[in-house]
Amino acid sequence: MARVTVEDCIQAVGNHFALAVLGAQRARALAKGAIPLVQCDNNPGVTALREIAAGKVSFHESLDEVLHLHAEGIKALDGSRKRRRAGSMEPAPPLAARKLRGEPAS
Repeated sequence: MARVTVEDCIQAVGNHFALAVLGAQRARALAKGAIPLVQCDNNPGVTALREIAAGKVSFHESLDEVLHLHAEGIKALDGSRKRRRAGSMEPAPPLAARKLRGEPAS
């Protein structure tokens, strides 16, 4: 079977970022047991790209909406990480804790 190329997939999706998001979503679905829409014996990632290139898989929402939701999810995750660090929920390294208390670093 011929190789699937990024160029084949870009024609169906529009841009590289959208291809990465759609490909990852579909590959996860295939890995969890979704039925492949194309005939091939590849791993879920390659099968997802083959489906995209064949035009069998696309976004149900508008591309802009999907990309916006993905970006918002990343921002929310990043914000929760920053809040967790600022709230000292993560334990300090032992050496740093000793220095704060004025104990020797030995």
